[in-house]
Amino acid sequence: MNILVTGILLSGTYALIALGLTLQYGVARIMNLGNGETLVAACFVAFWLYTGLAINPLVGLLLIAPAAFLINWAIYAVALRPLVKRAKNRGQLEADSILATFGLLFLLQGLMIIGFGGDYHSYTFLAQRFDILGNSYGLNRVVAFAAAAAIAAGLWFFLYRTRQGTAMRAVAVDPGSANLVAIDVARTAAVAFALGGALTACGGALISTFYTFNASMGVVFTMKALIIVIMGGVGDVRGAVLAAVILGLSETLVASLVDPGLTLAATYMLFILVLLFRPQGIFGRAPT
Repeated sequence: MNILVTGILLSGTYALIALGLTLQYGVARIMNLGNGETLVAACFVAFWLYTGLAINPLVGLLLIAPAAFLINWAIYAVALRPLVKRAKNRGQLEADSILATFGLLFLLQGLMIIGFGGDYHSYTFLAQRFDILGNSYGLNRVVAFAAAAAIAAGLWFFLYRTRQGTAMRAVAVDPGSANLVAIDVARTAAVAFALGGALTACGGALISTFYTFNASMGVVFTMKALIIVIMGGVGDVRGAVLAAVILGLSETLVASLVDPGLTLAATYMLFILVLLFRPQGIFGRAPT
């Protein structure tokens, strides 16, 4: 039971990070390899707000999320929209975006190393015991999970109960057909990319409350987000959430029963199994 609860608590923040990449890749068709750097940057901002200005990280989300939205909008408009316009097909756009965001990864990482150095950082926030079913867990992890769940629920409401959310889902399925029903595909893609960055930043701010981080660890979270997106099915929000739970439970199981140093290896093994036996994703249909 302890492994189950720990895995679920971890999966909450994983889901939030993966949902950000799901929007960026599933709707905007941008495979953002700098996704993890967005997360780490949010960790540092939350760290600075809390230690320097005594702003609660949960309150800090109200500053971090809009700032991340605007920054990602600007990145899309300046660096990625030209790639979208010149791409003749989806394959070319994906290849170009991978190369562009690979460079963005090193740019953001270098800026963070200049600003914060290469040392590990952490801060103490809600470092108290919280009992669940007779076992004790960190209150910061429980609060981070609850906040992530609330944000994910808000995203679901936006995607399935608003006009803009419906437009995003339409663009994710077929941009050409969406354009025929008066959906501004270019604007919708820009909003999806910016919103994805904001979700990732929220995940980073929440992770910073219980995780030790440094400027070079973004690539690990990018890979985890990518694995979750592929497992869940590109553009599938339900699949991303379920895949995040599976990944969180798998990592916790391996760390508790085998060796904490093998969690990343277990993650990649799970990824390989999905590619071999369920490449269309958890809820996807096999091509006929």
